[in-house]
Amino acid sequence: MKSPRNLTDLPFADELHEADGDLELEGYYDRVLFDGSSFADADAGGARFMESALTGVTFDGGRLRRARLSDVWLSETRLVGSDVAEASWTDVWFNGCVLAGVQAFSGVLRRVTFRGCKLDSVNFRECKLTDVLFEDCVLRDPDFGGAQLTRVRFPGCQLTGADFTKVTCADVDLRGAVLGDPGAGHQGRLRLAARGAHRHAAAHDPRPAASPPPGHHRRRALTAAGPSCYTSGQIS
Repeated sequence: MKSPRNLTDLPFADELHEADGDLELEGYYDRVLFDGSSFADADAGGARFMESALTGVTFDGGRLRRARLSDVWLSETRLVGSDVAEASWTDVWFNGCVLAGVQAFSGVLRRVTFRGCKLDSVNFRECKLTDVLFEDCVLRDPDFGGAQLTRVRFPGCQLTGADFTKVTCADVDLRGAVLGDPGAGHQGRLRLAARGAHRHAAAHDPRPAASPPPGHHRRRALTAAGPSCYTSGQIS
């Protein structure tokens, strides 16, 4: 299905019904609309969300560990300090959402889109990401340590303090992403020397780069003119 940009783009939009009550442990939510709901320390581990939508929802803490989401739309939704570890995300779209201090380690993400989102200290360690798009997002201190990334793209994103230690990549495209805070000169931790991986650049200038003056910090922009894409192997 084509990535929807609005709630009305969902093929099941007309069949959604308003949610009733709090989230439940191992609950089942099929074609449910959560609109403006607020959940504090909710325990919905093992819950299943099928063809549902969340708009303007807030999760403050809480557990959704091992939850399963399939064909789910999230818009202007906030997850703060939530535990969604070992969850399964298939055909899920995040639009204008905020994720802060979220524990998402050991999860499986397939065909997931993050568009215009802010991710702060999100733990993706040991996750499997396949066909995942981060578009026009701000990612601060994301942890992808030990994750497996396949066909993952970051166009228009800013990554600060990104940790890709021991990540395994296949067809990962970083063109258009910026590493570090261009205002503060803070550099990301992404190591550009990949072990057993291939880096591709659309253009290459054989001349050595000039050394910046003392005290000058340059941001690294991964664009078509520089190292942009890991196609296979592991970044150490």
